[in-house]
Amino acid sequence: MVALVLLGSCIRPEGAQPPGAPPPAADPALADPPVRVGLVVGAGSVTLGGGSALLVIDADGAPLAEIPAGEGWRAVRSGRGVAVASPAGWTSPSAARIQLRPADAGSFTRVGTRDYRGVVTIESDRTGLTAINRLGLEEYLAGVVGAEMGRREPREAEALRAQAIVSRTYALRNMGRWRAQGFDFYATVADQVYLGVGNENALGRDAVAATRGRVLTWGGAPIDAFFFSTCGGRTAEGTEVFRNASRPYLRSVSDTDRSGTAYCAPSPRFAWREEWTGEALRDIMRRNLPAAAHIDESRVTRVRDVRITARSGSGRVALLAVSLPDGDVSVEGPQVRQVLRNAAGDILRSNAFTLRAETGGGRVTRLVAEGNGNGHGVGFCQWGAVGRARAGQGHEDMLAAYYPGATLERYY
Repeated sequence: MVALVLLGSCIRPEGAQPPGAPPPAADPALADPPVRVGLVVGAGSVTLGGGSALLVIDADGAPLAEIPAGEGWRAVRSGRGVAVASPAGWTSPSAARIQLRPADAGSFTRVGTRDYRGVVTIESDRTGLTAINRLGLEEYLAGVVGAEMGRREPREAEALRAQAIVSRTYALRNMGRWRAQGFDFYATVADQVYLGVGNENALGRDAVAATRGRVLTWGGAPIDAFFFSTCGGRTAEGTEVFRNASRPYLRSVSDTDRSGTAYCAPSPRFAWREEWTGEALRDIMRRNLPAAAHIDESRVTRVRDVRITARSGSGRVALLAVSLPDGDVSVEGPQVRQVLRNAAGDILRSNAFTLRAETGGGRVTRLVAEGNGNGHGVGFCQWGAVGRARAGQGHEDMLAAYYPGATLERYY
């Protein structure tokens, strides 16, 4: 167990801001900060409705249309503004920005195939339309925890509480990250996965409610709460992955129990294997190596060898050497996963792997990677938290393990 130190209402137990310049602390009197989530960016049109009836109003609150329940309409560009078009071909007056609200209390706003709490605004951007969900932070977190952790068992509730605190910390740390685009967060892995009401669940909502207002801090400000799926038994140092992530609480830590078993061993991505034929390897290198290694594509005519030349303190691949006809090219750790993509174009699951290359005729004929884990490896291991919860650990202990030295504090 981790020793806990009570600090009044505090318990001692991800990142965009520059080092040495933490954002100001949130206002403790602010019960539930509003957030703006970019659901769709640069779309030619946006599908609306199909669920509950929706009201469409302009920026001044004037009504433009009402979308009947069960009927799908479209938001389209109209001059420099936005309009909505019915299936019958009727188009509303144009507005600089439109807002959609449920016509009935307790209902939701459907955009695309998903329902969302709060309100949705749509406006023109440089390439199309942007749809933004505006709602309270705690409502947003209910959707994030459900999407990030999925449906879990009651014995895993502490892992959900830990995720709720990590996600709240990430949100407060990165509020306004995409201000130039009109919102705070993307609804994707660019920030945190957020899929609206449909991915909420009772345990996830309970976890958010039970940890309401609680965040991880360092020096009084929210930390860079990086998180990922599966560490494979050891997390990574912050600087192994992110150049400006030299933080006292982003250290490489062992994530195994007393028997040496990784807490994240139940993850379906704990152990993995990828294989490339010589031709497939040449093709992926031709597509991905030039950008990663800053070389001209014309150099990638044949791959003579691929080998690991350096590992990081956590044992992950820090440097990969790719031998081409005119010499070796080095790929640094953060870019390795981008270069060694699989046939579907997905990045390599993690940097914790071994390589075996078979060669013949002056080229690689077969390359096999066998590894552990999924994700960048820095900070909070989601499947590790699930394993720790199954072992009886509480969320405070989990957070103290993954972010050593950070303070768990009630912000509001």
